[in-house]
Amino acid sequence: MGELAQKLRAELDRYSPGGKLPSSRALVERFRVSPVTVSRALGQLAAEGLVVTRPGAGAFRARPPAAGAAAAAVGDTSWQEVTLSADAATEVVPRSVDATGVLATLAAPPPGVIEFNSGYLHASLQPERAMAAALARAGRRPGAWDRPPVEGLPELREWFARGMGGAITAAEVLVSAGGQSALTTTLRALAPPGAPVLLESPTYPGLLAIARAAGLRPVPVPVDTDGVRPELLEAAFRATGARVFVCQPLFQNPTGAVLSAERRPEVLRIAREAGAFVVEDDFVRRLVHEDAGPLPSPLTTDDRDGVVVHVCSLTKATSPSFRVSALAARGPVLERLRAIQVVDHFFVPRPLQEAALELVGSPAWPRHLRTVAAELRSRRDALAAALRLRLPELALPHVPAGGYHLWLRLPDGTDELALAAAALRAGVAVAPGRPYFAAEPPAAHVRLSFAALAGAGEIAEGVRRLRVACDEVLG
Repeated sequence: MGELAQKLRAELDRYSPGGKLPSSRALVERFRVSPVTVSRALGQLAAEGLVVTRPGAGAFRARPPAAGAAAAAVGDTSWQEVTLSADAATEVVPRSVDATGVLATLAAPPPGVIEFNSGYLHASLQPERAMAAALARAGRRPGAWDRPPVEGLPELREWFARGMGGAITAAEVLVSAGGQSALTTTLRALAPPGAPVLLESPTYPGLLAIARAAGLRPVPVPVDTDGVRPELLEAAFRATGARVFVCQPLFQNPTGAVLSAERRPEVLRIAREAGAFVVEDDFVRRLVHEDAGPLPSPLTTDDRDGVVVHVCSLTKATSPSFRVSALAARGPVLERLRAIQVVDHFFVPRPLQEAALELVGSPAWPRHLRTVAAELRSRRDALAAALRLRLPELALPHVPAGGYHLWLRLPDGTDELALAAAALRAGVAVAPGRPYFAAEPPAAHVRLSFAALAGAGEIAEGVRRLRVACDEVLG
């Protein structure tokens, strides 16, 4: 669709303003694509204001706005600068929203650019047929379009609860619209604006964006290959009085670290003594690699006092648009989480919940997970080998057995942004390390994802292009 839209965009000058473009049938025959692809490409151009589509008549090149019309339509929005910042003097932490780090993993790169910066599975790894079949079956279920319980369908809550190690019951689970939404709800429930919140350092930029948008004060706690460092966590609680710590104990983003067996009880003990919650973002448990061995259970299995608020999602293991997740907690906090989620979203659409049940209950689901485990291991090994061969100056201290990315330390003095820009010119998109840190980073880093690539051939070509960029920047 993106390639066809680009071709049509380049040809628009052939038509006078208001002129009719070829029919959809003619475009299908000329470009040898499906009618759906043509419809989506025209929809993209219409969204950009380049064409106008008229049902029954076709698509036409958009006319330029009349003189002065654009200015009249836009008006004067400068007043918003005053309104949006009027309460800044009274805010402990300004609630400005910086989505740069999140958009870097969501924005589609230009055609031909190899995606080392995506956080989702390549189309060939997504269970598209199984999801389509699940959605079709879900649509035929009795009451599929009725309003669901605000907490989520009982059967889906039960399925999520079983995956949390058995310590959580279905009654303690809320179905949410993706992990990002669940984390947003959780931080709003647990910390008032201006409060400190402890985060791993480095951590996922989306979490930093959530915290700052809520007016919270992110406090970094360093991690190593065994996860968060307990002595620094204890010191951070003592110094700040924080009541929330957010962590990813399994294949942490971006380092890939797994919280060690020795540190797990320490983290829970420290939080319990501080009267604080631990928010466990269990985001890639279903993206384990084939050679990982037995996984540690979620922290919820070791928690009897309601310290842990658990978040997990189906999105990473399926598709960016399959936004179904779970939020689990024990005690009075569950009602607060439920209330905030209901106010913000009402509920997750029932057809999507029904489709999730159909998918995870089908024979295709375990087959899909086995395929993904093997393919991610293969792509991980291909990327690590290519980096060691072609880019030995980029330090790779840890190769994780799960997740979808590698975290590389750059040579001292490297300008991350210059490298990212050079990489894009060379035809490869990478994620600079700076957005992963709440404070000044100890060194320059880059994160490379291998999940969104087609296979070993594209990985090798991507590393070759990255070599070109490094030669330009590093000399």
